[in-house]
Amino acid sequence: METKEKFKDFVKSNPILLKHVQDGKMTWQKFYEIYDLYGEDKDAWKDYLVKETTPVKAATTFDLANFIKGLDLDGIQNGVNSLQRVLSLLQDMSSNKASSQTNTYKPRPIYKHFDD
Repeated sequence: METKEKFKDFVKSNPILLKHVQDGKMTWQKFYEIYDLYGEDKDAWKDYLVKETTPVKAATTFDLANFIKGLDLDGIQNGVNSLQRVLSLLQDMSSNKASSQTNTYKPRPIYKHFDD
């Protein structure tokens, strides 16, 4: 029973073993047998504890492709159209306000008096 508990702790500290089982490359029984025979000897586990590295570029390209597939292009187009309408409305309002507020005040020349 003690070996079984130690094996569970070993698996918890090395979650990469779970990936091997999920991929069908190994079974828990085989892992337990290796652990029972060799314990935590690094040489016995070197093939299984090596972290698999995936090229960053391939993962990024794949993620980007999935992101693009998930985009709602119609929704984006509707949002852009709404934004254009709002900007156009604001531009019209600002130009109307500027034209309606034309300065009708004409300063009186300094040399003129009110009676002149």
